[in-house]
Amino acid sequence: MQLLDAIRRRRTTNGHLMPDPVSEEHQRLLIEVASRAPSQLNSQPWRFVIIEEPETIRTIARISGESMKTTMSNGTFFERYKPYFRFSAEEMERRRDGMLFDKLPAPLRPFTNQVYTPRGQMLMNALRVPSTLGAENEKLVAGSPLLLGVMLDRSENRPGELSSFYSTFSLGAAIENIWLTTVELGMGIQFVSFPMEVPDNWRRIERLLEVPADLELMAVYRLGYLPPEQRRPAIDWSSHQRKLPSQFVFRGTCATPQEGWDDPLPAP
Repeated sequence: MQLLDAIRRRRTTNGHLMPDPVSEEHQRLLIEVASRAPSQLNSQPWRFVIIEEPETIRTIARISGESMKTTMSNGTFFERYKPYFRFSAEEMERRRDGMLFDKLPAPLRPFTNQVYTPRGQMLMNALRVPSTLGAENEKLVAGSPLLLGVMLDRSENRPGELSSFYSTFSLGAAIENIWLTTVELGMGIQFVSFPMEVPDNWRRIERLLEVPADLELMAVYRLGYLPPEQRRPAIDWSSHQRKLPSQFVFRGTCATPQEGWDDPLPAP
């Protein structure tokens, strides 16, 4: 039941982390739980680089902020991810996935009805919204005491072959182990995604981390301790951000949706 509690309390940390260094004991524990994830034929294709040096973190933060500004100002972000935005509570209740638009950063909210239009993009650029968001993103990443670079062995991660699926699937299991363990350690974790939106910037991070040719950098996460009042958040059992089982589970064949499971189970 303790694991179930951790799963139900799992969150992405969108806010600031405490500046306190992550203890070596906790770093080792996170790597141990990652190493215990299942992998095809025990291949263990994952590799990790632990980043604590303040200057390296600040450099990655600058790259992340620049990347966010770029993708927001040229319209790439909204064009690429518009299927995941919801514009009303009613739509959110029906779909139960994606992001309700009023949860996006405050500078974007006035443009809810225009954000996908050329006029909306021009307005946001004129008001320097992308610059503001980029600066906020840079500050958020720079304030993280620990970054974790996640890599795959290219001899396992071979595009077009089943080994690529197996290695990616195994890496996902390793990251989920880390994510759930952060809950128990009073830590937060978030994917630093925007540099991946700008390939040249992602390559800058690869060079900064001296990623060898036989490894592929797959992701960067920021980690740190949460303020005490945020370490055991109340669980929202009626969360509108998760699909109901009847929307994604089938019984027997894919022609028969599962019924009777939509009411949440009681707390452990």
